[in-house]
Amino acid sequence: MKPISIIVPVYNEKGGLPDTVERLAVVLGKLPKESEVLLVDDGSKDGTRQWLEKFAEDAPAGFRVLYHHRNRGYGAALKTGLGKAAHNHTAICDADGTYPLEKLPAMARLMEQQGAAMIVGARPAKDQALSRRFAKAFLRRLAQYLAGEHIPDMNSGLRVFHRDDALRFGNLLPDGFSFTTTITMALMTEGRKVVFVPIRYAMRVGSSKIRPIRDTSNFLMLICRTALAFNPMKVFGPVGVLLTAIGVALLLMRLLLPHPVGVATTVIVLVAGLQVLAMGLLADLINRRR
Repeated sequence: MKPISIIVPVYNEKGGLPDTVERLAVVLGKLPKESEVLLVDDGSKDGTRQWLEKFAEDAPAGFRVLYHHRNRGYGAALKTGLGKAAHNHTAICDADGTYPLEKLPAMARLMEQQGAAMIVGARPAKDQALSRRFAKAFLRRLAQYLAGEHIPDMNSGLRVFHRDDALRFGNLLPDGFSFTTTITMALMTEGRKVVFVPIRYAMRVGSSKIRPIRDTSNFLMLICRTALAFNPMKVFGPVGVLLTAIGVALLLMRLLLPHPVGVATTVIVLVAGLQVLAMGLLADLINRRR
């Protein structure tokens, strides 16, 4: 197995961080010698940074601590870690104690054995927060349609992937919580192999940083943006076909019914449908040439 860099974004996790670090030290002992853990403090204000500074003074071999001077977001912390990671094989996990970190060595081996682009630890739906379960179910089904594959858990924070892929998608990957959703969609819409393995999910230590309404709307926009970047006809196609069909139906009604629909309405809907289809085809052509 190749050495791996484990990136842990940290923001106000003083309560759960010491236990997470202990568990990561055990995981590190089961990985190749050159493997490392990068703890990225994202401008914590609850004493987490002070704990990390003290930890860094006498950190065990393989641990590195990075800092943001202000809070920039979950995705920004991951990007900082990716920029400093020593190895192409990369894992990410949270610092809140929710994920089974001991699964990481097996997930890294599985990625090599199956030649996968990414291994994702998929949480059971019943273990995800009830307040966000319905929104996540809708977003997951939309993502499955756009990606053309089943997605058990599109924003799990426990996964193993290649650093090169994340850097290649750098312009698409956001600074917020949508980082994991975006990289999942980007790989799947490219036709890359993404494997989901079931994991258990524990109660978090501390309070969640998710903002349900704002983050759900961001997830929706990013799913559509990623689909437009990699498979635009999945978005333009259905809308264009629907508008064109309505335009044709209005045209037939105008020809056959005694009280026809107005000419302007018919022409506008029909032309709009054809224009949407043309934009989709043009976007798809640009994607394929790129």
